[in-house]
Amino acid sequence: MDRLGYYEKKSFSKNRQNIVLITEEGARKHSVHALIEVDITKARKIIQKYKHDKKRDISFTGWLIKCIAQAVCEHKELNTYRLGKRKIVVFDDVDIPIPVERNFEGESRPMGYILRKANEKSIDEITMEIREIQKEKVDENTQVLGKNLSIFERFVINAPMFVKRLVLFIVRRNGLFRKKHLGTVGVTAIGMKGKFPGWAIPLGGVSSSIIVVGGIRKKPGVVNDEIKIREYLSLTVTVDHDIIDGGPLARFVERLNELIENAYELSNE
Repeated sequence: MDRLGYYEKKSFSKNRQNIVLITEEGARKHSVHALIEVDITKARKIIQKYKHDKKRDISFTGWLIKCIAQAVCEHKELNTYRLGKRKIVVFDDVDIPIPVERNFEGESRPMGYILRKANEKSIDEITMEIREIQKEKVDENTQVLGKNLSIFERFVINAPMFVKRLVLFIVRRNGLFRKKHLGTVGVTAIGMKGKFPGWAIPLGGVSSSIIVVGGIRKKPGVVNDEIKIREYLSLTVTVDHDIIDGGPLARFVERLNELIENAYELSNE
């Protein structure tokens, strides 16, 4: 009896090898994870009303990124990298790397894109930028970071794996380099790809802070001392404990929750 049955061999693509490299780098961090639920009922109703009335066409993800950027801007401990052994560097600009899933040669691949100065952009500007990058045509050279690559980034992407490992080793504690090429606070929206029931915990990644957007669920909630059906979004906030302590993390989470539940930059429009 044939114990294997039918099977198909596929190459372990360069894209998958790059992902392994990034997760290995993230595993070096001493990560702390905060699993939270936020009430998005108000914001979702406003965004849906905008679309129904054809006043604005903004994405939920774009709005959420704006809330994250604002909270990080107010709590810059999360916008920080190591700089050598005895220094850290704190940035004003909140540069948010996001994965944009594209189809390349029949395979779905996450393309990295960095929303620069997201804290200074409006929800509409962030939404438009995301949608424009989703339309961008990609090839083997641009499917990782898009078209706006520096000469150095093109070299690293096309370099052998041992060169990539060497580059990561050299820049591991060079926060200025990492901000320039990798952004500061990562955001990935797993729950936006389908009906995802809960949280996802990242392995780390190259950013000091990462927010993973999980699923949306309806459940009872207390509003003005009354029990009502509300929509809750699962979020995982992961930070590098070498840089960020529990106090700053708690204050960031509190502020982020406040912005989201009060429909930041939506409620007064």
